[in-house]
Amino acid sequence: MKKLWAFALLAAGLALPAQAQEAADSVAPEMASGNTGRQLVTAKKFMVVAANPHASQAGFDVLKAGGNAIDAMVAVQLTLGLVEPQSSGIGGGAFLVYYDAEAGKLTTYDGRETAPASATPELFQNENGEPLKFYDAVVGGLSVGTPGTVKLLYDTHSKLGSLPWADLVAPAIKLATDGFKVSPRLNALITADQERLSRFETTKNYFLPGGTPLPVGHLLKNPEYAATLTAISQNGADGFYSGDIAKSVVDTVQSAKGNPGKLALEDLANYKIKERTAVCAKYRVYEVCGMGPPSSGALTVGQILGQLNSYDLPSMNSGDPNAWRLIGDASRLAFADRGRYMADSDYVPMPTKGLIAPAYLKERGELLSGDKALSKEQVAPGNPTWDHAMLLADDESIELPSTSHFSIVDANGNVVSMTTTIENGFGSRLMTNGFLLNNELTDFSFPTHSDGVPIANRVEPGKRPRSSMSPTIVMKDDKPFVVVGSPGGSRIIGYVATTLVANLDWSMNIQEAISMPHLINRFGTYDLEKGTAAEKLQPALDAMGYKTNIRDLNSGLHGIVITADGLQGGVDPRREGLALGE
Repeated sequence: MKKLWAFALLAAGLALPAQAQEAADSVAPEMASGNTGRQLVTAKKFMVVAANPHASQAGFDVLKAGGNAIDAMVAVQLTLGLVEPQSSGIGGGAFLVYYDAEAGKLTTYDGRETAPASATPELFQNENGEPLKFYDAVVGGLSVGTPGTVKLLYDTHSKLGSLPWADLVAPAIKLATDGFKVSPRLNALITADQERLSRFETTKNYFLPGGTPLPVGHLLKNPEYAATLTAISQNGADGFYSGDIAKSVVDTVQSAKGNPGKLALEDLANYKIKERTAVCAKYRVYEVCGMGPPSSGALTVGQILGQLNSYDLPSMNSGDPNAWRLIGDASRLAFADRGRYMADSDYVPMPTKGLIAPAYLKERGELLSGDKALSKEQVAPGNPTWDHAMLLADDESIELPSTSHFSIVDANGNVVSMTTTIENGFGSRLMTNGFLLNNELTDFSFPTHSDGVPIANRVEPGKRPRSSMSPTIVMKDDKPFVVVGSPGGSRIIGYVATTLVANLDWSMNIQEAISMPHLINRFGTYDLEKGTAAEKLQPALDAMGYKTNIRDLNSGLHGIVITADGLQGGVDPRREGLALGE
């Protein structure tokens, strides 16, 4: 793709859905990790960066028609639920970080799934009180939480949107009716998961017609999804949370063969979106802002960067092992706090302010002053300032990668940073009315206590499971500067933090920062991205005392930088996304 390819086509009025499809068809199922083939895209007025060309096109068309960032968000998400069903959709949940340019206000909206009212703390334990194996809990109805995405889209549009709701739902209805070509990536993911996908007849018939994975290039139509969206178009969120669709969702969950769940009609009817204050941490001259509890994203990204404030990373570079020692151990310390303290603060008291207090992070950062990896004993939860006393044990939840992220800036300067998910790839593997249902409840800790001490992220009725989703807006001089986020399970936090270091400290443009090889350390082992320059750092990191592991690290970072000269967009080369702007 030539530099400014997308912008040039759009400025000439030549960007059509067919070209978006061509872009999707050309993307390999798993692009070479660390591939720097993508080039920076620039625009003057507006931009959307999403994980699939069809979704980017849908958002671009809305912005081109005069819609705002919230309008485009609706079109992007509903399209992603069709063309990238394994990652997100209306059967899941999302977090939105939003900047309102007119009000000059940054806020967040929590569309995270909730545990059913009938759920108990022992939901994922067997009759002997032992935790279930992860996939024994995932596949089926037991893992399904109350979906939040439709409510998030509808409620925020009702408050902040500008174009008619039905006009924003229409593009996804048309694409579901007319069909889209199966991409190499979707084919590869179906192929890898076909055993689990084949356990439920509806899911099997859609993804494995005739018993084989949907082939690349197959024109895939989804009339059931079109019908669902038509009901939502006509009746708003009520079209999803009540009536025939709601009954079908509940029936699918409660009758899941071998693993029924507890979701009930009352859970859908009672679901609420929560507007929450953004969590912002200081990093040099910036405020790095994002989603607070029940997400651990903004707090943990903020902790990593806050610990690095005292170190001269700008004098280093991405090839300096000492830079990665600092980043890696700052991450390990932040994850120790995450495991001890972070959960749904509506249910569990949390030292939210204390965790990102500059004095606390400076103290934690002093642990990084040596030249060797911190020992296991040194990487322990800290003692942030509390508003009250609380005794908690360390979390034992598992969070595997899937999810999607998109970033939008409209012509008026409104900004959307949204990370959206059904949790594991293909979620619970349950499908109804043309969409997959989430397995979000497995983001809770399966054990409820450790040595008699309660775990903050245990299952409780109505509670929202802790997440690592990190939709981020970096503020500079009280204005949005960087918009970014990623899928990737608990590695999301590292993907976002290191991308910001690359952009803010190492002067990489947003595309270079996103394409940079990944090095991620959460719990002690340093993951180095296979097939990239990260592998060259293995001997130095080993000598520092780290255990290292070379592996694929399939992020999905999508970002925008807002400059005085316009917008700069970056797309993760590891996926099939597209940046479009004008």
